[in-house]
Amino acid sequence: MNNLSHNSPIERGKVIAIDGPAGSGKSTTAKIVAERLGYTYLDTGAMYRALTYYALENKINPADEKELAEIAEQLPLEFRRKDSGNLVFLNGQDISSQIRTPEVTKNVSEISAHFLVRQAMVAKQKEFGKNGSIVAEGRDTTTVVFPDADLKIYMDASVKERAKRRLLDLSNMGIESDLSEQERDINRRDKFDSQREHSPLTIAEDAVVIDTTNLTIEKQVDRIVELFQAAG
Repeated sequence: MNNLSHNSPIERGKVIAIDGPAGSGKSTTAKIVAERLGYTYLDTGAMYRALTYYALENKINPADEKELAEIAEQLPLEFRRKDSGNLVFLNGQDISSQIRTPEVTKNVSEISAHFLVRQAMVAKQKEFGKNGSIVAEGRDTTTVVFPDADLKIYMDASVKERAKRRLLDLSNMGIESDLSEQERDINRRDKFDSQREHSPLTIAEDAVVIDTTNLTIEKQVDRIVELFQAAG
């Protein structure tokens, strides 16, 4: 079942699309922007992570594009809004924590790079957003999923800052790592995501670029809401 619940929006029908590399702050910021506007939050990255988690749990080869695409088309994925934010459910099971583990992170770029997988996932994402009133974030939301979004944002930050944020996230989950390891992983993912053949991570020509290296989450949210309101 595909389900996204949201509050009664202040303004209906518009789409805010946010792209950016891992650790740029887009997920947290997108959640809060959606809450501020009463919009639905769509974490496209979580969808690919859920597929990756399923593949790993079921011993499916990350290189098997055809099987992964068939699974993606039928994946019983659901987002549920809670006080702590969106929760991700697969087959009725809350997998919000499981999809953030290092093992999933290590494999998600390869799985999400497959053309047939992206084709299936983009179709689902477009379906989620067809009525607007949505804040969507990911790697290709401004260029592929919602190319006609009312507001496009590209968030970025230095590799060191993004690695620090990832390290904190892992620490909060009780997972040990170190800064150098996370910097290496960030660089690996950046290279993979920007050089993949299908839907690479790029900056849309009409996107507003926001460097979040020295910005608090609150200032990031304020900036996007201001841009949204100014756009009318």
